[in-house]
Amino acid sequence: MIFLRACAFNLYFYILTAILGLAGVPVRLAAPHRAFNLARFWARLVLDGLRVVCGISFTVSGLENLPGRGAALLASQHQSAFDTLVWMLLLPAPSYVVKRELTWIPLFGPLLQPAGMIPVNRAAGAVALRRLVAATTAARDTGRQIVIFPEGTRVAPGARVKLQPGIAAIAGRLDLPVIPVATDSGRYWGRRTFLKYPGVIHIAIGKPIPPGIARGPILDAIEAYWRQAEAAGFVVDNSVGETLASLP
Repeated sequence: MIFLRACAFNLYFYILTAILGLAGVPVRLAAPHRAFNLARFWARLVLDGLRVVCGISFTVSGLENLPGRGAALLASQHQSAFDTLVWMLLLPAPSYVVKRELTWIPLFGPLLQPAGMIPVNRAAGAVALRRLVAATTAARDTGRQIVIFPEGTRVAPGARVKLQPGIAAIAGRLDLPVIPVATDSGRYWGRRTFLKYPGVIHIAIGKPIPPGIARGPILDAIEAYWRQAEAAGFVVDNSVGETLASLP
């Protein structure tokens, strides 16, 4: 049954993405300011399909730590493709920092930048970091919420990797607090896996880490929050999670 559900969801995902990708061509050419609305609609339909077809829903604790509006900087664990979708629903104007290769995907890729996403060439070293800081500064100045995955790639639940220092450089330049986010999404929608297992993904949003902290301590603070959230069962700073049905 799990295999058949995964087949059905993948078929749904690719058909939906193709249809909305085609719809995005005139949007990108004639009304690029509408690209974000299309991206949000796509993300909602994907997550609705994930819930209905695969039996995967999610719950969030710590929503009070997110800004109602205005600029913010989030440092999220990255275990699943789910993590690149959910913030489209949880934030008013998210800007994901994404790898440049995603912009090469036919139909879908060219919509990323008009929708406010920030591609980065991970092979460009210091040049990439300077461009990233400039792009995130522009996103901050337009009141967007910047979502970055400090691990740099999807990491299996329980695994540990060295965090990339870009989040510290961005936090220092933007003078924004860092909001750490922990998740266990990889337990249900794994990294590079076809099967998807029914259950409830947990997202725990921590209290902001104040700006002005040196690189080492800020990376340590992000990592410490993630481990605290894991140990606490992903319910941190708020005992009542919000379900998908109640989200805007």
